[in-house]
Formats: sequence, structure tokens, C-alpha cells
Amino acid sequence: MNRQLTDLVRIAQAPQRIIAGLMSGTSLDGLDIALCEFTGSGLETSIKVLHFVTMPYTQEFKEELKSISFKRQVSLQEVTLMNAVIGSYSAELVLAALQKWNYPATAVDLIASHGQTIFHAPFSLHQEESYPNATLQIGDGDHIAVKTGIITLSDFRQKHIAAGGEGAPLAVYGDYLLFSSQTENRILLNIGGISNFTYLPQGRNPDQVFSTDVGPGNTLMDQFIQLHYDDQYYDKDALIAIAGTPNLDLVNTLLDHPFFALPFPKTTGPELFNLSYLWNAQKACGQLSLSNEDIMASLCEFTALSIVRALQSSVQDQSFSVYLSGGGMHNPLLVQKINDGLGFTAAYTDELGILPDAKEAVLFALLANECVAGGQTDFGRRTGIPSVTMGKISLPG
Repeated sequence: MNRQLTDLVRIAQAPQRIIAGLMSGTSLDGLDIALCEFTGSGLETSIKVLHFVTMPYTQEFKEELKSISFKRQVSLQEVTLMNAVIGSYSAELVLAALQKWNYPATAVDLIASHGQTIFHAPFSLHQEESYPNATLQIGDGDHIAVKTGIITLSDFRQKHIAAGGEGAPLAVYGDYLLFSSQTENRILLNIGGISNFTYLPQGRNPDQVFSTDVGPGNTLMDQFIQLHYDDQYYDKDALIAIAGTPNLDLVNTLLDHPFFALPFPKTTGPELFNLSYLWNAQKACGQLSLSNEDIMASLCEFTALSIVRALQSSVQDQSFSVYLSGGGMHNPLLVQKINDGLGFTAAYTDELGILPDAKEAVLFALLANECVAGGQTDFGRRTGIPSVTMGKISLPG
């Protein structure tokens, strides 16, 4: 047997595994790296997060990513080149993080890399009858494996689509295994570029669990800031939005899109929720002369309302607790509006044992753990949640 396959079998059978989970989202701000110690698998999974860091991307790298992300037409050469560049750069950042922590690369069993989403195309968005759901994440896993010397799992979303899902959101797999409760109805709300949540009814019945995208999280607000404020990538502390007043005509027009009427589960991305979406809404409601502050206030209101309405329609009259994660949790105005809409204060996932900033990176580490050491969990028979293991394995040599 190939020695590296022997190593993989040893890792799968070991009582513990050290896995580095990597996540880079639609905000394109940096690479989240969570170094995790796993014991067990499935519903018996136990995780200890040993270290976590966000390694910021260089300005030049951000601009290169933006040039090929979420656009219908881009340079095929640039996509091809960036597939290798992202993989190599991710490996460099992992090695730098390990050096920062004084943690030897030889002690890491696996790397789990989400890659960089550059286009998400579920059927609900592309509407091409002869084509399936599709998504594309780049950042080649072989480059990571070779450069770090660590077995790497990547490209997790393709299996989900092949098995009948839309490739997103994948949070349900980690949320169910780590956070489901016998006694509490829980919603795990992640506000990244796109907002998504997992509903975990009490009792841990997989047939009742589901996960779905909601709509925009930070993406529209971030895109607007990046267009109009040269030195900013987001509205820090919501200072610009707080200075404005929501325009309800614009907010209602933004909410008037067929996506919001689609049944759960559903997925979306910046391919829909972008500055063209905002501009078209402004034209439709005759609000083309709003100040930047009022537009940001309106976008924050729109985002909060879309989240609150989705949560309330999912649970109806049941009592439930909400646990937040994702970059949007750092927007105080957005969180306040969500709490006001729900009528109670949402908690954060650190109350359940996982730092909210690290949650998505931990998720992909968990998916890698399931791929090599688990794979027996029944995730029920809900649409969009196939019971599959995900991740393509790249050997270092």
C-alpha cells in the first residue's frame, strides 16, 4: 500500500486527530485558520480548538480575488492562475500561523480547506432547464498538500451538489453534530457575506433539522462601502449606517424579490445581491438621490428584516434560542435590529463552546474529520441535506 494511504488509515483510526480548518468567505478579508483536536466522530464528536487566527490578505491579493469573484464573465486565464495562487498562498498562511503558534507542521494530521467561492449557481438563480445546481470554489488542494507536507481535504461542496443539494449551506452538518440539544430549540445564525441559519429542534431528530440561506448578510453593505469609501472595506462599528435613516420605500423594494418567497432550504450569493440589485431597487422606487448614510441605514434595515422574517417563519409559534456567528455579529446596529425584531437578545456560539469567529473554519475541520473517521451519521431525509461525506483528498507526495 502507498505509504501516504497507510498514514491516512492510521489517522482515521487514531483516538485523536489534529486538523487545521481553513475558511475564506465572500468578504475576501483574510483566511480563518482553526487548529482543532478531534476525538470521535458523528454525534460522539468532541472538539477542542487549540488555536485560531485570521491571517489578513494583502491588498493586492484582495483586488485579484475581487476581479474574478461573483461575475458572469471573467478571464479564464485569471481563474486558472488564481486556482494555483490561492492554494499556494493558503499553504503559506497555514505555515505562518503554525510558526506563530510554535506548533510543528509534522504534528498536524490534516488540513481542511474550503477554498474561495468565485461563483455560486443554484438552479433557482441560473434558471437553465438543462443544467443542474453548481458552485465553484478555487484554491487547489494539491498545492496546499505539497507545500505544507500535510494531507489536505478540499472542494467539499461538489459532493453535496452531486448528492442532490445546492452546495450550501453546509453549516447544518457541524451544527447538528455539535450543537443540537435534547431540551432546547436552537437556531444557529451565521451572518457572513450571505446570512444562513440552521434550525435544530429539541430532541436531536435529524428529520426535523434544516439549514438554509436567508439572503444578504454583509455583502451589500460591504460592496457599497468599498465603492464609495476608498480606505474602507466595511462599515466599522456601523458608524455610517447609524448616521443615516432607513428609507422604507427602498427597504420594501429590496425585500420585493422572488427569492424571498422561495421555500426553505435555498441558497444564494453576491451573484444576486450586489450593487446592481441595489441600483435597480433605487430606480424602481424613485430613490436615486439618497445620501450614502441613508443607503447604508436602509441596507442594514433590509438585512435585519430579511433575517428576522426568515427565522420567525421557520419556527412559527415555538420558543427558540438564537446563537450568532460570522462577521455580521460585529455590526452593532445590525445585531440591535435583529434583537429588536425577535423580541429577545441573541447569544453567541461561544456559549456553546465554539468561538463565533472560528465557527466556519471549525466546520470544515469537522467535515474532514467525518470524511476520514466518520461517515455513518444519518442527517435525516430533509431536502437539501444529503447524508454524505464531503472532501477530496490530496496527498503531499
